[in-house]
Amino acid sequence: MIIRLQDCPPKAWKNGLGRTRELAIHPPAAGSEDFEWRVSIAEVDSAAPFSTFPGIDRLIALIDGDGFNMTLDDEATHALTQPLVPFSFPGEATVAVSLFGGPTRDFNLMLRRNRVAGDVLAWHGPAVHQIFAPIALVFCVQGRIDTIDGPLQAGEAWLPSSHDSAATLHDGALALAVQVEPRGASAAAAPVYSAAAS
Repeated sequence: MIIRLQDCPPKAWKNGLGRTRELAIHPPAAGSEDFEWRVSIAEVDSAAPFSTFPGIDRLIALIDGDGFNMTLDDEATHALTQPLVPFSFPGEATVAVSLFGGPTRDFNLMLRRNRVAGDVLAWHGPAVHQIFAPIALVFCVQGRIDTIDGPLQAGEAWLPSSHDSAATLHDGALALAVQVEPRGASAAAAPVYSAAAS
């Protein structure tokens, strides 16, 4: 299944101070209180604080713009300025934002901590990536990606219909791949802040 960002209407943030476009949510009929995982593209054009999501692990990656500085719980800081480099933080954190330039867009993965664990992987073309079970979504940031369900252009996401397939990134293509796995019954890890290399 291919999802086009332009077909996803903007919605207000939970706190009403920003906008986001939801690409996918699981289970499909879930709401903000009972999803297992959710992927969206946020539009950040002011110094509005992020919404809080208790019990949720969050990963974000810059996809467009100069980025912004994040101050978490009035202590830790992180500069989200490198495109496609995910940063993880707990949804309980209070996050204040200051822009480095104009409006930015960032890719967001939310994971319900007591049910699932996951990650965001940066893929660079040319390359062929086999789709294994934990890959839940592939988002094309730049260029063209061929899939069994059709080609992806920038701003389009793919929900794999088969895990016996591949994503072929053409030269210059960039993608973010979401992987999600059920968390073991031994329950949730403690929330953490971390930046991952691409």
